[in-house]
Amino acid sequence: MLFSGQCKLIRRSNVCHEQYYPKAGWVEHDAEEIYRNVLLSVGKLMDAEPAGENNDYSLCITNQRETVVVWNKDTGKPVYNAIVWQCLRGAAICNRLKEEGHSQMVREKTGLLIDPYFSASGVKWILDNVEGARRYAAKGLLLMGTIDSWLIWKLTNGRVHATDYTNASRTLLFNIHTLDWDDDMLNLFTVPRSMMPQPHPCDSVFGETTVGGIFKRPVCIAGAIGDSHAALAGQMCFEEGLGKATYGTGSSVMVNTGGKAVAAPKGLVTSIGFHALGKISYAFEGNIHCTGATINWIENQLGIISSPAEIECMVSQIGCNDGVYFVPAFTGLGAPWWQPDVKAAIFGMTLATGKMHIIRAAIESIAYQVNDLVKTMQQSVTLKELRADGGGTKNNLLMQFQADLLRTPVNCLDIEEASALGAVIMNGFARNVWSAFADIQAMSTYGSGKLFLPEVSEDIMNTAYTGWLNAVKQLIK
Repeated sequence: MLFSGQCKLIRRSNVCHEQYYPKAGWVEHDAEEIYRNVLLSVGKLMDAEPAGENNDYSLCITNQRETVVVWNKDTGKPVYNAIVWQCLRGAAICNRLKEEGHSQMVREKTGLLIDPYFSASGVKWILDNVEGARRYAAKGLLLMGTIDSWLIWKLTNGRVHATDYTNASRTLLFNIHTLDWDDDMLNLFTVPRSMMPQPHPCDSVFGETTVGGIFKRPVCIAGAIGDSHAALAGQMCFEEGLGKATYGTGSSVMVNTGGKAVAAPKGLVTSIGFHALGKISYAFEGNIHCTGATINWIENQLGIISSPAEIECMVSQIGCNDGVYFVPAFTGLGAPWWQPDVKAAIFGMTLATGKMHIIRAAIESIAYQVNDLVKTMQQSVTLKELRADGGGTKNNLLMQFQADLLRTPVNCLDIEEASALGAVIMNGFARNVWSAFADIQAMSTYGSGKLFLPEVSEDIMNTAYTGWLNAVKQLIK
């Protein structure tokens, strides 16, 4: 995406990459394909720009966070496909560590739970299962990183091996208090420190690149931040109590908890929200594995819709779900349940159930899962407002249902990609374009989007939510 100096989106270029499913529950990406597609998409953006010396451009990165790559620093080649955040192959590793009693130490140091969702078990699996990987790692020949690290390393031709604090905080290997890799965690997952990227604040300059020769003169890589954290910044959640929900393939709900790391309520995690202008903000976060992915499944696997754009009109033809609940645990249940082994299920069907009931139940499942997280968070922090971004915000029925459930205003930003905007904000801080959060807020067009307030009675919504909880409890152990 190309933004102006006033944070306005000028144009975008999307290039899809493949997802690989070598076994049930396993999800992989081709890291080299991702890099090639970055070059392709940036090239398409710049083809439309006026000819010139390209002196006024810089590059910032935001990425899906926990997906991890291990590569040979001499050859520049990954030793295996990237293991994606949805992949469950690390479940046995995580279960063994939990059985050995490491959960409390892990939570205190990293703010996280021991779960295959995070990067560490994926790295350990690669080192333990790819021929020669453990031996090469011991010799200091292998590097690891989340996708930001991989792209920075590739874009700088191997000169810079770095990450930012937010991506680092999602690996299960980073101490969120010392802001460095933790030796106890590295030892627990048997990952050599020599593999690790150098962690930096989000608003750092990470190096220079020509982006594979697209730019005549090198441009700086300024600003890197994980996608959910970037959305928190892009949604201007700079104050304690402001939260955001990103409605994407999965969904992240994150609430700013201020400058001190606070232990999250059970089922949630504590992450670094962002680190910019010399100031750190922590956050509670919960991650939902399947939200938009559920709609994709209905479209591509069931074939009962041809486009997500059809859903709102179709579902509005029925006033309620008629007792049908869809629990989309296609890759297990994430926060606050953390049940990686359960499978998706639809409850409450009768002979009168039609495709519109299933579609409505799928849409409602997105709002129910977000509500699960917010209710848990509110045990320790007061949510002032939920700010929403991502593709799901286009569905007014979903957003209204969300506000009715939460009993809290849901404010939709007038830009779909808040994560990209958050990365641009970090880029501006890194290049000293802005020197305060207030500078960004003064530029923001926030408020020109849609605001959804609770309309349906609380009693009706409580009854609906009870039905959801009963459905979930039939699946969990």
